[in-house]
Amino acid sequence: MRTSFYFGLCSIAMAAIIACTSSSRNSTNQNEEKRTVPYVILKAVDTTLYTDYVADIQAVRNVEVRSKVEGFLERIYVDEGALVQGGQILFKINDDEQRANLSKAQALLNNAIADAKTVRLELERVTTLVKKNIISKTDLDVAEAQLHAAEARVQEAKSDLQRAQTQLGYTRIRAPFTGRIDRIPLKVGSLLTEGSLLTSVSDVNEVYAYFTISETEYLQNIARKSPENSILSKKVRLTLADGQHYPHLGEIELAESAFKEQTGTISLRARFPNPDKILKHGATGNIQLPTQISSSIIVPQKSVFEIQDKAYVYVLDSAADSAAHVNMTNIELGTRFGHFYLIRSGLKAGQKIVFEGTQSLTDGAAIEPELVSLDSLLHSASQGLK
Repeated sequence: MRTSFYFGLCSIAMAAIIACTSSSRNSTNQNEEKRTVPYVILKAVDTTLYTDYVADIQAVRNVEVRSKVEGFLERIYVDEGALVQGGQILFKINDDEQRANLSKAQALLNNAIADAKTVRLELERVTTLVKKNIISKTDLDVAEAQLHAAEARVQEAKSDLQRAQTQLGYTRIRAPFTGRIDRIPLKVGSLLTEGSLLTSVSDVNEVYAYFTISETEYLQNIARKSPENSILSKKVRLTLADGQHYPHLGEIELAESAFKEQTGTISLRARFPNPDKILKHGATGNIQLPTQISSSIIVPQKSVFEIQDKAYVYVLDSAADSAAHVNMTNIELGTRFGHFYLIRSGLKAGQKIVFEGTQSLTDGAAIEPELVSLDSLLHSASQGLK
Protein backbone atom coordinates (compact mmCIF):
# COMPACT_ATOMS: atom_id res chain seq x y z
CA MET A 1 0.00 0.00 0.00
CA ARG A 2 2.84 2.31 0.94
CA THR A 3 4.49 1.66 -2.46
CA SER A 4 1.26 2.47 -4.31
CA PHE A 5 0.97 5.65 -2.29
CA TYR A 6 4.48 6.71 -3.35
CA PHE A 7 3.71 5.95 -6.98
CA GLY A 8 0.60 8.07 -6.74
CA LEU A 9 2.56 11.02 -5.34
CA CYS A 10 5.15 10.70 -8.09
CA SER A 11 2.45 10.64 -10.75
CA ILE A 12 0.85 13.75 -9.32
CA ALA A 13 4.28 15.53 -9.21
CA MET A 14 5.10 14.58 -12.80
CA ALA A 15 1.72 15.80 -13.96
CA ALA A 16 2.33 19.11 -12.20
CA ILE A 17 5.77 19.50 -13.80
CA ILE A 18 4.39 18.72 -17.26
CA ALA A 19 1.55 21.16 -16.71
CA CYS A 20 4.02 23.89 -15.64
CA THR A 21 6.30 23.20 -18.61
CA SER A 22 3.34 23.27 -20.99
CA SER A 23 2.13 26.48 -19.42
CA SER A 24 5.61 28.01 -19.76
CA ARG A 25 5.80 27.01 -23.44
CA ASN A 26 2.35 28.37 -24.10
CA SER A 27 3.36 31.61 -22.41
CA THR A 28 6.52 31.78 -24.52
CA ASN A 29 4.57 31.11 -27.71
CA GLN A 30 2.08 33.78 -26.78
CA ASN A 31 4.91 36.25 -26.18
CA GLU A 32 6.43 35.36 -29.56
CA GLU A 33 3.06 35.78 -31.26
CA LYS A 34 2.73 39.22 -29.71
CA ARG A 35 6.10 40.43 -31.04
CA THR A 36 5.61 43.59 -33.09
CA VAL A 37 7.61 43.86 -36.32
CA PRO A 38 7.67 46.95 -38.56
CA TYR A 39 6.91 46.50 -42.25
CA VAL A 40 6.66 48.59 -45.41
CA ILE A 41 4.39 48.35 -48.42
CA LEU A 42 6.35 48.29 -51.67
CA LYS A 43 5.48 50.50 -54.58
CA ALA A 44 7.03 51.75 -57.80
CA VAL A 45 8.51 55.17 -57.05
CA ASP A 46 9.99 58.14 -58.83
CA THR A 47 12.63 59.69 -56.63
CA THR A 48 16.19 60.91 -56.30
CA LEU A 49 18.64 58.63 -54.53
CA TYR A 50 22.17 59.51 -53.48
CA THR A 51 25.36 57.47 -53.58
CA ASP A 52 28.23 58.34 -51.24
CA TYR A 53 31.86 58.55 -52.38
CA VAL A 54 34.85 59.28 -50.17
CA ALA A 55 36.37 62.61 -51.26
CA ASP A 56 39.82 64.13 -50.87
CA ILE A 57 39.59 67.93 -50.63
CA GLN A 58 42.34 70.06 -52.14
CA ALA A 59 42.75 73.77 -52.71
CA VAL A 60 42.40 74.83 -56.34
CA ARG A 61 45.80 76.51 -55.93
CA ASN A 62 48.31 75.02 -53.51
CA VAL A 63 51.98 75.71 -54.15
CA GLU A 64 55.12 74.69 -52.29
CA VAL A 65 57.48 77.58 -51.62
CA ARG A 66 61.11 76.47 -52.06
CA SER A 67 64.52 78.11 -52.10
CA LYS A 68 66.09 78.67 -55.53
CA VAL A 69 69.57 79.52 -54.21
CA GLU A 70 71.87 78.29 -51.49
CA GLY A 71 72.48 80.33 -48.36
CA PHE A 72 71.53 80.93 -44.74
CA LEU A 73 67.93 81.83 -43.90
CA GLU A 74 68.34 85.39 -42.62
CA ARG A 75 64.80 86.57 -41.92
CA ILE A 76 61.24 85.25 -41.70
CA TYR A 77 58.67 88.00 -42.26
CA VAL A 78 55.44 86.05 -41.61
CA ASP A 79 54.02 83.64 -39.07
CA GLU A 80 52.61 80.19 -39.70
CA GLY A 81 48.99 80.21 -40.85
CA ALA A 82 49.11 83.89 -41.87
CA LEU A 83 47.10 85.29 -44.75
CA VAL A 84 49.53 86.80 -47.27
CA GLN A 85 49.13 88.84 -50.43
CA GLY A 86 50.55 87.91 -53.81
CA GLY A 87 54.08 89.33 -54.15
CA GLN A 88 54.53 89.84 -50.40
CA ILE A 89 58.04 89.03 -49.11
CA LEU A 90 57.97 85.91 -46.92
CA PHE A 91 61.64 85.05 -46.38
CA LYS A 92 65.10 86.55 -46.94
CA ILE A 93 68.25 84.53 -47.58
CA ASN A 94 71.67 86.00 -46.82
CA ASP A 95 72.70 87.73 -50.07
CA ASP A 96 76.39 88.63 -49.54
CA GLU A 97 77.57 86.16 -52.18
CA GLN A 98 74.91 87.22 -54.69
CA ARG A 99 75.76 90.90 -54.23
CA ALA A 100 79.45 90.15 -54.80
CA ASN A 101 78.60 88.25 -57.97
CA LEU A 102 76.44 91.15 -59.11
CA SER A 103 79.27 93.65 -58.60
CA LYS A 104 81.66 91.40 -60.50
CA ALA A 105 79.20 91.01 -63.38
CA GLN A 106 78.71 94.80 -63.52
CA ALA A 107 82.48 95.35 -63.66
CA LEU A 108 82.89 92.80 -66.45
CA LEU A 109 80.14 94.50 -68.41
CA ASN A 110 81.82 97.90 -67.99
CA ASN A 111 85.10 96.43 -69.23
CA ALA A 112 83.41 94.83 -72.22
CA ILE A 113 81.69 98.11 -73.13
CA ALA A 114 85.01 99.98 -72.88
CA ASP A 115 86.77 97.39 -75.04
CA ALA A 116 84.02 97.59 -77.64
CA LYS A 117 84.31 101.37 -77.70
CA THR A 118 88.08 101.11 -78.29
CA VAL A 119 87.59 98.63 -81.13
CA ARG A 120 84.94 100.87 -82.68
CA LEU A 121 87.33 103.85 -82.71
CA GLU A 122 89.99 101.66 -84.27
CA LEU A 123 87.51 100.59 -86.97
CA GLU A 124 86.77 104.24 -87.77
CA ARG A 125 90.52 104.94 -88.12
CA VAL A 126 91.08 101.94 -90.37
CA THR A 127 88.10 102.89 -92.53
CA THR A 128 89.62 106.34 -93.12
CA LEU A 129 92.99 104.87 -94.07
CA VAL A 130 91.39 102.42 -96.49
CA LYS A 131 89.53 105.23 -98.21
CA LYS A 132 92.89 107.01 -98.67
CA ASN A 133 94.38 103.77 -100.00
CA ILE A 134 96.99 103.88 -97.27
CA ILE A 135 96.19 100.36 -96.07
CA SER A 136 94.47 97.44 -97.77
CA LYS A 137 90.82 96.44 -97.40
CA THR A 138 91.93 93.31 -95.58
CA ASP A 139 92.84 95.41 -92.57
CA LEU A 140 89.32 96.82 -92.64
CA ASP A 141 87.80 93.33 -92.59
CA VAL A 142 89.92 92.41 -89.58
CA ALA A 143 88.84 95.54 -87.70
CA GLU A 144 85.16 94.84 -88.41
CA ALA A 145 85.53 91.27 -87.13
CA GLN A 146 87.18 92.55 -83.96
CA LEU A 147 84.25 94.91 -83.42
CA HIS A 148 81.72 92.08 -83.80
CA ALA A 149 83.66 90.03 -81.23
CA ALA A 150 83.76 92.97 -78.81
CA GLU A 151 80.03 93.55 -79.15
CA ALA A 152 79.41 89.83 -78.54
CA ARG A 153 81.42 90.08 -75.33
CA VAL A 154 79.24 93.02 -74.29
CA GLN A 155 76.08 90.94 -74.81
CA GLU A 156 77.59 88.06 -72.86
CA ALA A 157 78.48 90.41 -70.00
CA LYS A 158 74.94 91.79 -70.01
CA SER A 159 73.56 88.23 -69.74
CA ASP A 160 75.88 87.51 -66.82
CA LEU A 161 74.73 90.71 -65.13
CA GLN A 162 71.07 89.81 -65.63
CA ARG A 163 71.71 86.33 -64.20
CA ALA A 164 73.41 87.84 -61.18
CA GLN A 165 70.49 90.23 -60.67
CA THR A 166 68.06 87.29 -60.89
CA GLN A 167 70.06 85.30 -58.35
CA LEU A 168 70.02 88.29 -56.02
CA GLY A 169 66.25 88.54 -56.46
CA TYR A 170 65.91 84.88 -55.44
CA THR A 171 67.22 85.77 -51.97
CA ARG A 172 63.89 87.50 -51.30
CA ILE A 173 61.18 84.87 -51.49
CA ARG A 174 57.70 86.20 -52.24
CA ALA A 175 54.18 84.76 -52.10
CA PRO A 176 53.16 83.47 -55.55
CA PHE A 177 49.54 84.53 -54.97
CA THR A 178 47.18 85.65 -52.22
CA GLY A 179 46.52 82.82 -49.80
CA ARG A 180 47.28 81.32 -46.42
CA ILE A 181 50.66 79.83 -45.63
CA ASP A 182 51.29 76.48 -43.99
CA ARG A 183 53.84 75.49 -41.34
CA ILE A 184 57.39 76.79 -41.59
CA PRO A 185 59.69 73.82 -40.86
CA LEU A 186 62.97 75.80 -40.84
CA LYS A 187 64.12 78.58 -38.55
CA VAL A 188 66.34 81.66 -38.94
CA GLY A 189 69.95 80.59 -39.42
CA SER A 190 69.12 77.34 -41.20
CA LEU A 191 71.35 76.48 -44.14
CA LEU A 192 69.28 76.21 -47.30
CA THR A 193 70.16 74.26 -50.40
CA GLU A 194 68.60 74.78 -53.79
CA GLY A 195 65.07 73.34 -53.52
CA SER A 196 64.73 73.47 -49.71
CA LEU A 197 61.06 73.52 -48.68
CA LEU A 198 60.19 76.68 -46.73
CA THR A 199 56.38 76.46 -46.59
CA SER A 200 53.36 76.18 -48.88
CA VAL A 201 50.66 78.65 -49.86
CA SER A 202 47.02 77.68 -50.39
CA ASP A 203 44.29 79.70 -52.04
CA VAL A 204 41.08 78.19 -50.63
CA ASN A 205 38.55 80.55 -52.21
CA GLU A 206 37.64 77.45 -54.24
CA VAL A 207 38.42 73.80 -53.58
CA TYR A 208 38.36 70.53 -55.48
CA ALA A 209 36.84 67.37 -53.97
CA TYR A 210 38.39 64.39 -55.74
CA PHE A 211 36.59 61.01 -55.76
CA THR A 212 36.63 57.85 -57.86
CA ILE A 213 33.93 55.84 -59.61
CA SER A 214 34.05 52.40 -61.20
CA GLU A 215 34.04 51.75 -64.93
CA THR A 216 30.45 50.47 -64.67
CA GLU A 217 29.32 53.66 -62.94
CA TYR A 218 31.16 55.71 -65.54
CA LEU A 219 29.35 53.95 -68.38
CA GLN A 220 25.95 54.20 -66.67
CA ASN A 221 26.23 57.83 -65.56
CA ILE A 222 28.48 59.55 -68.11
CA ALA A 223 29.42 57.66 -71.29
CA ARG A 224 25.92 56.42 -72.15
CA LYS A 225 24.08 59.54 -71.08
CA SER A 226 23.20 62.62 -73.06
CA PRO A 227 25.05 65.76 -71.89
CA GLU A 228 21.99 67.12 -70.09
CA ASN A 229 21.44 63.84 -68.21
CA SER A 230 25.06 63.06 -67.41
CA ILE A 231 26.30 63.46 -63.84
CA LEU A 232 28.71 66.05 -65.23
CA SER A 233 25.71 68.36 -65.61
CA LYS A 234 24.45 67.87 -62.04
CA LYS A 235 25.10 69.72 -58.82
CA VAL A 236 26.47 67.58 -56.01
CA ARG A 237 26.53 67.85 -52.24
CA LEU A 238 29.39 67.44 -49.82
CA THR A 239 29.23 65.97 -46.31
CA LEU A 240 32.08 67.00 -44.02
CA ALA A 241 34.00 64.78 -41.62
CA ASP A 242 31.72 65.72 -38.70
CA GLY A 243 28.62 64.59 -40.61
CA GLN A 244 27.42 68.13 -41.33
CA HIS A 245 26.41 69.09 -44.87
CA TYR A 246 28.45 71.76 -46.61
CA PRO A 247 26.11 74.68 -47.47
CA HIS A 248 27.27 75.14 -51.10
CA LEU A 249 26.76 72.83 -54.09
CA GLY A 250 29.60 71.71 -56.34
CA GLU A 251 30.01 71.10 -60.06
CA ILE A 252 31.52 67.82 -61.32
CA GLU A 253 34.42 67.75 -63.77
CA LEU A 254 36.50 64.91 -65.18
CA ALA A 255 39.89 64.79 -63.49
CA GLU A 256 41.48 61.95 -65.49
CA SER A 257 41.35 60.68 -69.06
CA ALA A 258 42.10 57.01 -68.39
CA PHE A 259 41.10 54.24 -65.98
CA LYS A 260 43.58 52.94 -63.41
CA GLU A 261 44.64 49.44 -64.45
CA GLN A 262 44.94 48.17 -60.88
CA THR A 263 41.49 49.27 -59.67
CA GLY A 264 39.41 49.85 -62.80
CA THR A 265 38.34 53.27 -61.55
CA ILE A 266 38.53 56.81 -62.85
CA SER A 267 38.79 60.01 -60.82
CA LEU A 268 36.32 62.88 -60.93
CA ARG A 269 36.47 66.17 -59.12
CA ALA A 270 33.79 68.53 -57.89
CA ARG A 271 34.58 72.23 -57.64
CA PHE A 272 33.07 73.97 -54.60
CA PRO A 273 33.06 77.67 -53.71
CA ASN A 274 34.54 78.34 -50.26
CA PRO A 275 33.66 81.94 -49.35
CA ASP A 276 33.72 81.30 -45.58
CA LYS A 277 37.02 79.35 -45.76
CA ILE A 278 35.42 76.36 -44.01
CA LEU A 279 37.20 73.86 -46.24
CA LYS A 280 40.95 73.42 -45.95
CA HIS A 281 43.53 71.81 -48.19
CA GLY A 282 43.90 68.13 -47.27
CA ALA A 283 40.47 67.77 -45.59
CA THR A 284 38.17 64.79 -46.25
CA GLY A 285 34.46 64.34 -46.80
CA ASN A 286 31.83 62.46 -48.80
CA ILE A 287 30.32 63.41 -52.14
CA GLN A 288 26.60 62.63 -52.51
CA LEU A 289 25.95 61.86 -56.16
CA PRO A 290 22.25 62.16 -57.14
CA THR A 291 20.53 59.63 -59.38
CA GLN A 292 16.98 60.01 -60.69
CA ILE A 293 14.97 56.78 -60.75
CA SER A 294 11.47 56.26 -62.14
CA SER A 295 8.86 53.50 -61.69
CA SER A 296 11.29 51.30 -59.78
CA ILE A 297 10.79 48.98 -56.81
CA ILE A 298 13.17 49.86 -53.99
CA VAL A 299 13.63 48.25 -50.58
CA PRO A 300 15.38 49.56 -47.46
CA GLN A 301 18.83 48.14 -46.80
CA LYS A 302 17.64 47.02 -43.32
CA SER A 303 15.08 44.72 -44.93
CA VAL A 304 17.66 42.65 -46.80
CA PHE A 305 19.72 39.78 -45.38
CA GLU A 306 22.07 37.35 -47.09
CA ILE A 307 22.50 33.58 -46.87
CA GLN A 308 25.24 31.92 -48.93
CA ASP A 309 25.67 34.96 -51.18
CA LYS A 310 21.97 35.18 -51.93
CA ALA A 311 19.73 38.06 -50.88
CA TYR A 312 16.41 37.56 -49.09
CA VAL A 313 13.59 39.51 -47.50
CA TYR A 314 10.66 38.44 -45.32
CA VAL A 315 7.33 38.90 -47.12
CA LEU A 316 4.09 39.11 -45.09
CA ASP A 317 1.49 36.59 -46.27
CA SER A 318 -1.59 38.38 -44.90
CA ALA A 319 -3.42 41.55 -45.79
CA ALA A 320 -4.57 41.89 -42.17
CA ASP A 321 -3.05 44.54 -39.94
CA SER A 322 -3.32 42.56 -36.70
CA ALA A 323 -1.51 39.29 -37.45
CA ALA A 324 0.60 37.80 -40.21
CA HIS A 325 3.21 35.21 -41.00
CA VAL A 326 6.47 35.91 -42.79
CA ASN A 327 7.89 33.99 -45.71
CA MET A 328 11.56 34.13 -46.65
CA THR A 329 11.75 35.24 -50.29
CA ASN A 330 14.79 35.27 -52.57
CA ILE A 331 15.35 38.53 -54.52
CA GLU A 332 17.84 39.89 -57.04
CA LEU A 333 19.38 43.20 -56.00
CA GLY A 334 20.20 46.04 -58.32
CA THR A 335 22.25 49.13 -57.58
CA ARG A 336 22.58 50.33 -54.00
CA PHE A 337 21.77 53.99 -53.36
CA GLY A 338 22.45 55.22 -49.86
CA HIS A 339 20.27 53.10 -47.53
CA PHE A 340 18.18 51.53 -50.31
CA TYR A 341 18.48 48.87 -53.00
CA LEU A 342 16.89 48.84 -56.42
CA ILE A 343 15.20 45.47 -57.03
CA ARG A 344 15.69 43.63 -60.31
CA SER A 345 13.39 40.69 -59.59
CA GLY A 346 11.59 38.82 -56.81
CA LEU A 347 9.24 41.55 -55.58
CA LYS A 348 6.40 43.64 -56.92
CA ALA A 349 4.41 46.69 -55.94
CA GLY A 350 1.85 46.16 -53.19
CA GLN A 351 3.74 43.45 -51.33
CA LYS A 352 4.52 43.89 -47.66
CA ILE A 353 8.02 43.16 -46.37
CA VAL A 354 9.62 43.31 -42.94
CA PHE A 355 11.43 46.63 -42.54
CA GLU A 356 13.95 45.69 -39.80
CA GLY A 357 14.60 43.01 -37.21
CA THR A 358 15.09 40.21 -39.74
CA GLN A 359 17.89 38.62 -37.70
CA SER A 360 15.41 37.53 -35.00
CA LEU A 361 12.85 35.99 -37.40
CA THR A 362 12.51 32.58 -38.97
CA ASP A 363 10.63 31.43 -42.03
CA GLY A 364 6.92 31.09 -41.19
CA ALA A 365 7.13 33.04 -37.91
CA ALA A 366 3.95 34.78 -36.70
CA ILE A 367 4.19 38.51 -36.05
CA GLU A 368 2.08 41.52 -35.24
CA PRO A 369 2.86 43.90 -38.13
CA GLU A 370 3.33 47.63 -37.59
CA LEU A 371 3.23 49.79 -40.71
CA VAL A 372 6.14 52.14 -41.52
CA SER A 373 5.58 54.49 -44.42
CA LEU A 374 8.04 53.98 -47.28
CA ASP A 375 7.44 57.60 -48.28
CA SER A 376 8.56 58.78 -44.85
CA LEU A 377 11.78 56.77 -45.15
CA LEU A 378 12.52 58.26 -48.55
CA HIS A 379 11.67 61.74 -47.27
CA SER A 380 13.95 61.34 -44.27
CA ALA A 381 16.79 60.20 -46.50
CA SER A 382 16.37 63.19 -48.83
CA GLN A 383 15.98 65.63 -45.90
CA GLY A 384 19.23 64.39 -44.45
CA LEU A 385 21.01 65.68 -47.56
CA LYS A 386 19.60 69.18 -47.38
